[in-house]
Amino acid sequence: MSENYIVSARKYRPASFSTVVGQKALTHTLKTAIKNEQLAHAYLFCGPRGVGKTTCARIFAKAINCEHLGADGEPCNECESCQAFNEQRSYNILELDAASNNSVEDIRNLTEQVLVPPQIGRYRVFIIDEVHMLSQAAFNAFLKTLEEPPHYAIFILATTEKQKIIPTILSRCQIYDFARITVPDIVEQLQYICQDKGVTAESSALNVIAQKADGAMRDALSIFDQVLASSEGNITYQAAIENLNVLDYDYYFRLDEAFLTGDVPQSLLIYKEIRDKGFDSLFFINGLAQHLRDLMVASTPQTVGLLEMNNDIAQRHVKQASKFNNRFFYMAMDLCNSCDLQYRETSNKQFVVELTLIKLCQLIGGTPVQQPPQPRVQKITAAPTAAQTQAAPAPATPQPVAQQAPAQPAAQAQASAPTQPKPQFSTPSQPAATPKPVATAPRILINKQPQATAASDALKAAAPSHTTQFTAEQLVEAWKHYMEQNPGEIILLSAMRNSLPQKVNDTTYLIEVENTAQVEAINSNMTKLLQFLRNEVGNDMVALETKISPKGVSAMAKTDREIVADMRQRNPEFNKMIDDFQLTLN
Repeated sequence: MSENYIVSARKYRPASFSTVVGQKALTHTLKTAIKNEQLAHAYLFCGPRGVGKTTCARIFAKAINCEHLGADGEPCNECESCQAFNEQRSYNILELDAASNNSVEDIRNLTEQVLVPPQIGRYRVFIIDEVHMLSQAAFNAFLKTLEEPPHYAIFILATTEKQKIIPTILSRCQIYDFARITVPDIVEQLQYICQDKGVTAESSALNVIAQKADGAMRDALSIFDQVLASSEGNITYQAAIENLNVLDYDYYFRLDEAFLTGDVPQSLLIYKEIRDKGFDSLFFINGLAQHLRDLMVASTPQTVGLLEMNNDIAQRHVKQASKFNNRFFYMAMDLCNSCDLQYRETSNKQFVVELTLIKLCQLIGGTPVQQPPQPRVQKITAAPTAAQTQAAPAPATPQPVAQQAPAQPAAQAQASAPTQPKPQFSTPSQPAATPKPVATAPRILINKQPQATAASDALKAAAPSHTTQFTAEQLVEAWKHYMEQNPGEIILLSAMRNSLPQKVNDTTYLIEVENTAQVEAINSNMTKLLQFLRNEVGNDMVALETKISPKGVSAMAKTDREIVADMRQRNPEFNKMIDDFQLTLN
């Protein structure tokens, strides 16, 4: 008759401190305390599931009662006490599962057991697992015994949720925090088990199992048994990902190539393959975000160590990351995060994912989607001379533009080539013949429309920026021009009229407004407003800051009629609209 099958999590459960995986610092401390006989009466072992809390508690209980303790603090496993422990017949250890025994009566039964001294050995150890599940009354009933137990009693409390334990319990215990087990440590232990079982396994397959376990050795052993059952003694990477429903990282590397070349159709076809295999789209987009994070980490030698994967796969990430720049990673991860947030709320989930893939393709290799072509205004801003004021301006205006064309940067000259230079357009409030006195070199302003996508901003970053010096008076003049050209933005204009820009430094100006509504009005139009101001003064570094003025914060609340009367007094357009539509306030 064949031997009864024992799952790996039980068969390979550590029997000594040296075989505990991933907790070297902690086990060293426990062994040192045992050797020096510096034992506390209460310990609290806390940490994630499957990291060895209960296992270390049992080894600790066996070691302190060992009759022939080793020089390194390890139990001998040969004396009567160790053999009784290994055969699960020792009376010196008592375990209580607080998840199912959490009442006051259960704790009273435990405290009665504490009164019985050990028959063999020096100590009796009481292990309470999932101690955070005890009721408030049970905790209170346990306090006195935990604080002043007999000299032979040692309590070891284990929990996955330390924050749920009352402070009076925590203050009576030495607290040991168990860490998540790293992927390399789990892979090393799985390789040892494969050798012991006579099983062959690919390193990449064990890496998948270790990542799926999420830092828990017990979970890793359970997953290992599951994969081994279907692999017939040979665990391959393909078998592991199929059995565990894990998405092959080759799909992500293929998507990387599509992003590099801007191949939108290829990225959509890869996404279709993934959906045809039955993977959820949200699972895919989160996996893509994790893949992009791993590439970003692999792009810098200082952070490669943050990759939780074996060396072969890590080197593949390093090689792939060298093809991108960090700006791509930041923008791509932001797009994936936005997709994750929108996915749960949208009705057309597939469309959201496909749109994200299209945007990712546009970050490097594709042509970004732009706004429809807008009329481009070419404006010559040069200080007028006496000769120019006497001469007729209309026919002579395009000539300086033609002379300046060779000095333009290549990208700007190419963008302006199809359009012939035109004279400056004037607003209704200013005569066309009156030039604006701005003491700057002649320049051409083309981009009047802010780009709508992050991909467009990435392409514009390489273009030369305007850094013309300007005065506070010039910025205020540009501020007024914006109000003249946008009379329909009532709330924004109300905020702009009440507060002119105040200089903070050479490029930063402060806007003080009366209330949060005006702050929101300015912030919601900030992109368009900054674009206008930067073009007007010829400096792309102009920045605005908004805040509510102290007098606006402390002002008395107004009634609806007072608010309307104030707006009618300050804003002629608003007043005219009320009269035209014969509006009244109920």
